[in-house]
Amino acid sequence: MTFKSAPREAFVWIWLPGATKPVVAGRLEASNGSLLFNYGRSFLEREEAISLFPAELPLQAGHIPLLNGLTVPGCIRDAAPDAWGRRVILNKIHGKNSRNIDPDTIEELNYLLLSGSDRIGGLDFQLSPSEYVPRMAKNASMEELLEAAERVEKGVPLTPELDRAFLHGSSIGGARPKVLIEDGDRKLIAKFSSSTDTRNVVKAEYVAMRLAHMAGMDVAPVRLAKAANKDVLLIERFDREKADTGWTRKIMISALTLFGLDEMMARYASYETFTEIIRHRFANPKETLRELFSRMAFNVLCGNTDDHARNHAAFWDGESLVLTPAYDICPQDRSGNEASQGMLIYGENRSSRIVTCIEAAHNYLLTEDEAVEIIENQIETIEQRWGEVCEEAELSTIDQNMLRSRQFLNPFAFDGYNANRGNGLETKLGNRKFLE
Repeated sequence: MTFKSAPREAFVWIWLPGATKPVVAGRLEASNGSLLFNYGRSFLEREEAISLFPAELPLQAGHIPLLNGLTVPGCIRDAAPDAWGRRVILNKIHGKNSRNIDPDTIEELNYLLLSGSDRIGGLDFQLSPSEYVPRMAKNASMEELLEAAERVEKGVPLTPELDRAFLHGSSIGGARPKVLIEDGDRKLIAKFSSSTDTRNVVKAEYVAMRLAHMAGMDVAPVRLAKAANKDVLLIERFDREKADTGWTRKIMISALTLFGLDEMMARYASYETFTEIIRHRFANPKETLRELFSRMAFNVLCGNTDDHARNHAAFWDGESLVLTPAYDICPQDRSGNEASQGMLIYGENRSSRIVTCIEAAHNYLLTEDEAVEIIENQIETIEQRWGEVCEEAELSTIDQNMLRSRQFLNPFAFDGYNANRGNGLETKLGNRKFLE
């Protein structure tokens, strides 16, 4: 689908909790560089109607004002494609010239309407308020999808068949090459390596996700596959469930939206603010806070500094918020020893150190001893299960050494950390065979 002229409106369709078919919720209208939303009368009259997200789009008639600083409601932006999906769409429109095109030249409404319908969460976007026509994929092999990813990275136009298959995954977030696939009763996200990778990022993410699960965190299931002699990370989607009459979809709200921020304001996002929201608005806040602390500490220990606010999310069912399983736990390259997390940890401090996490423990309703216990369990899990997980991943000795010297249990993470209460850092780490 392409447009002769930029559309000025689109209709938001929603999968209500437990439903396998969508209903129209309301209309988006382009206005002076912004998108304004109003609910449809028929939706407001539904007994089972829920707000898309009450903090910014409460159930009420008429245009709903945007939160300060936003040009698009955050819960709508959560369903839009991110860097990779926008690149796929630009490649479709501009072909070989797409690498030189500023993604911001395409209006947000276009991205919503040109991206695939099986997007993350429980929303989709249509030109019609009465007829839902999904933009779905043509079946394609993993090898074909890998080829398509490489062509998009090079700015080479796709064949019509590959174009339809690849556009299916254009609505999912992130900057790395990926597609959506279906495997019986499961839906999966397939992540590919990038032509710019200097290390095996796919296997590094697998190792981090598996170790996080082994350390007791709620993590999306992952497995590795091969296609065209290249590694592919398959991540099971947690926003879909198979039912007798089709697939149900879970509405998801990013932490960025919970904070009332957009990408331009993302530097203000903080774990501290997240804990306040959880305490006041989430189901099971005490358990959720412990889980969030565990994820924050593990990100520090595994070298995942890309823990920005779009890499945290919650399910929304119209009544309560529940933290989703963890995703996108991927160790990042470091240019030096010191590192900073994607979100502020405590106050204005985002330093990737365990002591920074422990300073913030009270925000998670944890004592210092409880925080240390969580961290020590994670360290022990990484050390004891490292060989097992690396073997699962068939990770080369070179890649193992790179991961463990630069990302996992990096010495900077332990700067100032004295878990033995009286023993120095050197004593604490001296017997760690893993770090020798």
